[in-house]
Amino acid sequence: MQQTHQTEQKWGKLQILALMLVFALLAACSEPKPSQLDTIKQQGVLKILTRNTPSTYYEGADGPAGMEYELTSLFAEYLGVKLEIDSNHDINDIYSSLSTTNAHIAAAGLEVSLDKLNDFFYAPSYLSVQPIFIYNRKTSKPKTITDLIGKQIAVIAGSEQAALMRALQVEHPKLSWKETNELEATDLIRMINEQELDIALVNSNDLDINQAYFPRVSEAFSVGSPIQLAWALPRTDDTSLYHAAKAFFDEIKANGTLSQITDRYYGHKEELNYVGVQLFLRHVRQRLPKYEKHFRAAAEKYDLDWRLLAAVGYQESHWRPKAVSPTGVRGIMMLTLNTAGDMKVSNRLDAEQSIFGGARYLAQLIRRMPEQIIEPDRTWMALASYNVGYGHLEDARKITEHLEKDPNKWIDVKEHLPLLQKRNWYRFTKHGFARGEEPVTYVQNIRQYYDVLSWYDSRLQQLTQNQVTEENLSEKVNFNIIPPIL
Repeated sequence: MQQTHQTEQKWGKLQILALMLVFALLAACSEPKPSQLDTIKQQGVLKILTRNTPSTYYEGADGPAGMEYELTSLFAEYLGVKLEIDSNHDINDIYSSLSTTNAHIAAAGLEVSLDKLNDFFYAPSYLSVQPIFIYNRKTSKPKTITDLIGKQIAVIAGSEQAALMRALQVEHPKLSWKETNELEATDLIRMINEQELDIALVNSNDLDINQAYFPRVSEAFSVGSPIQLAWALPRTDDTSLYHAAKAFFDEIKANGTLSQITDRYYGHKEELNYVGVQLFLRHVRQRLPKYEKHFRAAAEKYDLDWRLLAAVGYQESHWRPKAVSPTGVRGIMMLTLNTAGDMKVSNRLDAEQSIFGGARYLAQLIRRMPEQIIEPDRTWMALASYNVGYGHLEDARKITEHLEKDPNKWIDVKEHLPLLQKRNWYRFTKHGFARGEEPVTYVQNIRQYYDVLSWYDSRLQQLTQNQVTEENLSEKVNFNIIPPIL
């Protein structure tokens, strides 16, 4: 009898354990599956698909660069994870890979496409662009779609431009073009510059970012409506990553970060015209070699980028060591007599002394900027100070703060520098009137010269000394080997 009782007790315990196990399994099954966002955070990696272009992602002189790279880097930081980038894709491949691989986001200068809304989410737009036809300015400028008939035209396959061409063909049946998966907009722009192609349809930002490097290319006319660029994500029931991206863009739009990044890539593209770029490139070949060693040595001594220092010298004097202005500033770096004395420059017309004096002065201005101003704004403001004076820059920063903008961001300060020309503003400042538009143009030009010089220098480094001659230098530096349009 006692044994039976013990058996029943054991059986009861087993039943209880069995029930506990069942409940545990049911509880485990009822736990919600981790969201995509949670999984990304647990794995610690954000996987991005992109394209290798100047407007998206590329290897710059100082490492990875491009607007998409900066945005995705910030988003990875926002999520607290590392960034993993997979580039060298074309548009069609990106959409296909986004659907079939474990990539999380396509950040590739993609246009918001109504035809793809059933398959993909688009994050908030970060840039509005306009489709434009471009041509070589040495040829007759087309003004209407009719003028394009019979021309050799190319567009990027899978782009909204390709869809736009098909729409235009409905009204203009004789219109013909070629679509390519092998090339990017930069390649098409280069081909038009070299007259290997008559016309291309690209987005306005692609021309903006390449204009200085291909100065013979110009806009013919715009077509269609503005297009929004945005990130694409696979459309699934799990919207956690999409909502995180939306919150991220809401934040960087509100705090001015997006405007600052946009300004970094496109805010200085409008100043140099065709003649200015051509003249600059000619002076790079003919004048810069005489002084490059001084720019390099001075930049190394004062911890500057020699190409930036050379860009300042060009803006100041077009690299003319004997330059003299009506106001008395002199030399390659156009130093005032007082500044030259402070920088220990005894002869402002001596190229080496002037360059070293200018480098020392610029380095001092960069260090003088308030510590809360970070790069690259620190350098842009130091350059503005080089031109207009530190006191006037501080006046503009105070006006900027008074108008509830950020005095530590160049994009906001440059908006208010021109107010120093207006009496109802400058009469309340410490240092009074200044030609406030001049430092804005000054900085924009230097940024453009710096971009072109960096590009030129990187191309030049790819050539051996035996390949470079005075006669073929320009052609070689501007030439890219690319596959034909098929």
